[in-house]
Amino acid sequence: MEIIKQVSVFLENKPGRLANVLSALAREKVNLLALTVMDSHEHSVLRFVPSDHSRTLPVLKDLNIPYTEADVLQVELRNQPGALARVCELLGGGHINIDYAYCSTGGRNGKTLGILKVSNTDKAMRVLTEPTNNVGRRRAQPRPARNRRTYQVPGPAMP
Repeated sequence: MEIIKQVSVFLENKPGRLANVLSALAREKVNLLALTVMDSHEHSVLRFVPSDHSRTLPVLKDLNIPYTEADVLQVELRNQPGALARVCELLGGGHINIDYAYCSTGGRNGKTLGILKVSNTDKAMRVLTEPTNNVGRRRAQPRPARNRRTYQVPGPAMP
């Protein structure tokens, strides 16, 4: 899990606008780790996490397309039911609002990348990395070895 930069691009809602941006990024060998597109009547917002942030911004500037950057959480998730729900439960328990979230289709070793825009990224990192919040259930800790003194009841001293 880490805090990374997300880029939001504002596009006219017309045929070919999205393809122009994606093709320009591809020409510069920028891979998209995760993306989402949301539309309104006249505009759409493309949000994505690029593989190479430093190569992305010049491409957008050359296209003269308005964009913003934001810090988001990138969480590696097991590709199984409930994985994202567990992260959301932990954040909710820590009183951290999730403004929006989206996922990749696949990450390393068959895992999925969850991208979350949260109200407080630093606090979210603390909540999600607390030892008691590790992915999955905690394993039972081995019991300490027994000590005879532990089981002796204190009483009056014997002469």
